[in-house]
Amino acid sequence: MANTYTQCYLHLVFSPKHREALIKEQWKNLLEKYITGIVQTRKHKLLAIYAMPDHIHIFIGYNVNDLISDLVENIKTSSNAWVKKEKLSMFKFDWQRGYGAFSHSKSQVDAVVKYIMNQKNHHSKKSFKEEYLEILKNNGVDFKEEYIFEFFDDIEG
Repeated sequence: MANTYTQCYLHLVFSPKHREALIKEQWKNLLEKYITGIVQTRKHKLLAIYAMPDHIHIFIGYNVNDLISDLVENIKTSSNAWVKKEKLSMFKFDWQRGYGAFSHSKSQVDAVVKYIMNQKNHHSKKSFKEEYLEILKNNGVDFKEEYIFEFFDDIEG
């Protein structure tokens, strides 16, 4: 009897609506723990998670029996409801539509974990928009700028 063997690593990136800085330092760890629970319940292995005020990175050992779109929808829907129920944000909190999902090889795992856990320092030099466009380009993703996240600085003027 043949078995199925897989080894997939997935880096997810998404943002609150309009990429507003709604994720506050006082509750970011609680959000990360809540999302970790969702990821683990769906039988993925959480490798790294880091919430910045205006976006989140989640890196997982991916369970191929779960559709990526279903996983992301579950994370967004559940955590959004949880933020509202716990009254963590004094502003209307919603995740923006869309997300980034990028695959990595086993040899890249340590580097991606370090990259995600170093977000605070990384963003002292580069905006999320710059970072996200760079990730898309580095992964060879064809995109049209008008169809990526709405960035807060794009809607201010």
